[in-house]
Amino acid sequence: MRTERLLTGLGKAIAVAAILFWSLFPILFIAMSSLKPGQDIFAVPPKWLFTPTFKHYAELWRSWGVFFEGLLNSLLITVGATLLAIVASACAGYVYSRNSGRWLGASLLGLIIVRLIPPIVVTLPLFPIVNWLGLSDTHLVLILLYATFFVSLGTVLMRTFMDQIPRELDEAAAMDGASRMTILRKVIAPLAMPGVLAVAVFVIVFSWNEFLFAFIFTATKAKTAPLVISEMIGSIDGVDWGILFAAATVQLVPVLLFVVFMNRYLVAGLTAGSTKG
Repeated sequence: MRTERLLTGLGKAIAVAAILFWSLFPILFIAMSSLKPGQDIFAVPPKWLFTPTFKHYAELWRSWGVFFEGLLNSLLITVGATLLAIVASACAGYVYSRNSGRWLGASLLGLIIVRLIPPIVVTLPLFPIVNWLGLSDTHLVLILLYATFFVSLGTVLMRTFMDQIPRELDEAAAMDGASRMTILRKVIAPLAMPGVLAVAVFVIVFSWNEFLFAFIFTATKAKTAPLVISEMIGSIDGVDWGILFAAATVQLVPVLLFVVFMNRYLVAGLTAGSTKG
């Protein structure tokens, strides 16, 4: 029996190690390659011991200033989309949590179905509309698209978290003269903060790394970091892999650290509704 438990534990450990290797190796490879001399990046056999150099980061700053402009655009768009998605999801989630009805339930199912639609399906029909509204190549169009893309998932998450908050708190606040919006803002939202943070994690990770919408709806003014990295790959001067890996590392590190620190809220979002519908 003891041997069986040991073998089971060993099997789980090997499985976890394999998953970690599969997930972390590409990140480590990119980060290490950004610090290697150019001739050592694709050396065969690979060089694991080398003298780190920050030459590629200096070249990135000197030759690709547009990349850092793209990072700033990514930051502005991500913050805007996250705030908009949180506000819309919290308001909608509160409505779904505190009200019931056949049509309301059907509309919630519709939100889930809409979330399953691949983004590429809606990009081409939206293109002439965006041009007609004069929103092409603006931060606003990406903020609206990213927030809209996650409002459905955010609404479901917020509804699940708000369902766990006793309705007696709403009634007590209403008896004190608080309006619906005041109840949501001062009573429900603070108690549903784990749900708010879970929605924020999903939107931030998506907005920071998204490429398709940015590629189709922006050109120069609102160009994001992933677009600039794609331009590095297609540069007419050839691909400088050291600079490319340096850019990828700079673009990756902020969101990676954010996900690590907010991991428990990401897990909470993924498991929301597993015990209560």
